[in-house]
Amino acid sequence: MGGAKRIDVVTLFPAMVAEAAKVGVTGRAAERGLWALRCWNPRDCANDPHRTVDDRPYGGGPGMVMMAGPLAASLDLARRAQAGDGVSSTRTIHLTPAGTPLSHARVAELAARRDEGLVLLAGRYEGIDERLVEREVDEEIAIGDFVVSGGELPALMLIDAIARQLPGALNDAQSAVEESFVAGLLDCPHYTRPERYEGVAVPEVLLSGNHEAIRRWRLEQALRRTWERRPGLIEGRVLTKEEQGMLARIRGDAVPGRQSRKATSPPETGTTSGREHPPGPTSGPNNAGRQEPT
Repeated sequence: MGGAKRIDVVTLFPAMVAEAAKVGVTGRAAERGLWALRCWNPRDCANDPHRTVDDRPYGGGPGMVMMAGPLAASLDLARRAQAGDGVSSTRTIHLTPAGTPLSHARVAELAARRDEGLVLLAGRYEGIDERLVEREVDEEIAIGDFVVSGGELPALMLIDAIARQLPGALNDAQSAVEESFVAGLLDCPHYTRPERYEGVAVPEVLLSGNHEAIRRWRLEQALRRTWERRPGLIEGRVLTKEEQGMLARIRGDAVPGRQSRKATSPPETGTTSGREHPPGPTSGPNNAGRQEPT
């Protein structure tokens, strides 16, 4: 395995997961040997000619429920495969709206455990037999409060979030440090060429060459955006004296929960040294409410 983070996915649509994981940062990280993927289809573990993996729910109601047997067999195959490849321990995660909301801190924890393999359970239909969940699942994670058709997209989102945190995955390691949520704040606004688009200019401070002024502007914009859009994040964060001063100014003209589309420049101090033009555009980077299921 060469130290690669091992992730297996139990899914009725293995091709969907495997192909999507080849794209972008996750694909490059896999090519660099930072993580490895293997998918398992529960239909391959069904015990009837029709490869049945679902049945009607006891008690009645709409839809179908995924059966415990084929899923348990698939999970067992995945764990055995990981052990055979030298993975010291395996954690089984069920993607479901009933789980704990995923946070950046949890992603970082999962990524840091390089020797721990992950088996992601991506459900479909109305749900999974609860007896399977109780016996086989170590953790349940929710990506968001909205409906998708199955657990594959949430699993891919978790994989992407983890892959980004693996050392060497991003071409610029600083990107992972400055992204939203890393410091407990939403990210600041970003701009690139042209300097003026549809009559709107890039904030002058970003063209100043004054690195300290730019740092302060970005921090204040991150605080402003977080206060206006996700005030709960501010409440759970210990602010520095600098941030407290900035937030006091922001509170004077911002209303929590109200988005402002205008990024303003704070007063600059110090000297400037010409203009800094950013490089060309770069590519940077939620699950299921009641998924069917995730």
